[in-house]
Amino acid sequence: MMFSQIDVAGVDVVEQIWWFTSRAAGIVAWVLLSISVIIGMSISTRDARRLPTGWPLDLHRFMSMLSLTFLGIHLAALVPDNFIHFGLAELFVPMLSEWQPGSVAWGIVAFWLVVTVEVTSLIRSRLPYRLWRSIHMLSFGVWVTSTVHLFLAGTDVSNMAFRVVQTVVIATVVVLFGRRLFVARRRSGDGHRERSVRRGTLPVEKPVDIDEIDTGERREFSTRRG
Repeated sequence: MMFSQIDVAGVDVVEQIWWFTSRAAGIVAWVLLSISVIIGMSISTRDARRLPTGWPLDLHRFMSMLSLTFLGIHLAALVPDNFIHFGLAELFVPMLSEWQPGSVAWGIVAFWLVVTVEVTSLIRSRLPYRLWRSIHMLSFGVWVTSTVHLFLAGTDVSNMAFRVVQTVVIATVVVLFGRRLFVARRRSGDGHRERSVRRGTLPVEKPVDIDEIDTGERREFSTRRG
């Protein structure tokens, strides 16, 4: 049986199969990326510590690689598509696309950011921790740019079911990101107080009862005050 033409609501599905494949893969890639970002922020804020040790990190990595796989499908399906013609240059160089160049550019930026994050994650053991961590923070930038690309270039954003998914995902990411900033600020404050104690200085906001200090420390404390 030959499926030379299958019409759905007046649209030739076979003729536009690559376009539909690219659209579907792009949506799945965004959802998987969002899940990966959500898990990553849960790990950083220690909300995932109630789960078995190592399991959240493994899931975070798996979702990241899976989203990258669907991103590859999203891009590859655009090459043979005859609905909108994309060459390799249009896929990887911003502003070269004749179809919505600005919208596509956001997706290209997201692609290069996610490649940077994934490659540095693979060679993490060879990089200084602070450098790797700084680069890995670009994951949130990947999510932001890909979300902008989805809204500007996506042709399914008006679908009611997808709107619900978008709302839930975006709200979750925003809340967790705000919580991450709060936790980071609190840890920074705790670290500052801890360093102050180690240096022998006392935080101004935390009064110390000298009767609670032992004899040797009391003598040193009195000498410093004098």
